[in-house]
Amino acid sequence: MHYIPQNLKELRKSREWTQDQFARHLGVKRSLIGAYEEGRADPRISFLLLICEKFGLSMDQLVGSPLEGVDVQEQRASGSGLRILPIPVEKDSGDEKAVLVPVKAAAGYLNGYGDVEFIEALPSFSLPYKELSRDKTYRIFQVNGDSMLPVVSGSYIIGSYVEDWRNVKNDECYVVVSKSEGIVYKRLLNNFSEGYFAMKSDNPLFERFDLKIEDVVELWKAEGVTSFSLPESYNEEAQMQHELQEIKATLNALKEQLNGSKG
Repeated sequence: MHYIPQNLKELRKSREWTQDQFARHLGVKRSLIGAYEEGRADPRISFLLLICEKFGLSMDQLVGSPLEGVDVQEQRASGSGLRILPIPVEKDSGDEKAVLVPVKAAAGYLNGYGDVEFIEALPSFSLPYKELSRDKTYRIFQVNGDSMLPVVSGSYIIGSYVEDWRNVKNDECYVVVSKSEGIVYKRLLNNFSEGYFAMKSDNPLFERFDLKIEDVVELWKAEGVTSFSLPESYNEEAQMQHELQEIKATLNALKEQLNGSKG
């Protein structure tokens, strides 16, 4: 016995969607949803895989047991759903290596984040920084754009894997991998109970926006930044500030001398 009709209906009702809304989210016809929920037709494997991906379920969960009473969103966020994280290791020591995801590989990462061969084809190495715990899994993402200035475009963000999304801390920085926004580096506000994260930029020219939990693929907490954008040797504004400070210091010294002579 399989529980596909029952579980499809449970997933739809847990979101308070009509069959038409459910169909639009999945990109299929409404009549197909009706046929599957009523058991008049058996879904193709491609449809079942789509459901698993959308809701973070394993095939066994979707097919082999009733989902009634199971909080699918909580389950997905706590890491108990189907989220595969390939991790390369050192052959001799067995220690984990950090994978580097450059900007040019960002689009491929959205399709290959669970593909062992794709991940192994990316650059990977052991991180030498003593500030990083050996008990965490790290990934390095090169960021693009100016939304997080003063972190400049082209910088590399070292992120540690967040398994339970309910632990996201407000106003801390994360690399977010999502289906709609791709790979972005933002400050987050945790509205998990309401079904979304608020995404904030440090650059005030960029507006805050909300990202639905179901759209999120991976979260990586920012632990550090590496940049090859060095400051220029001369900065006119900084030089003027330095000169003003020297003038103020001279005036203060004169005031002390005058006060001393009056005494």
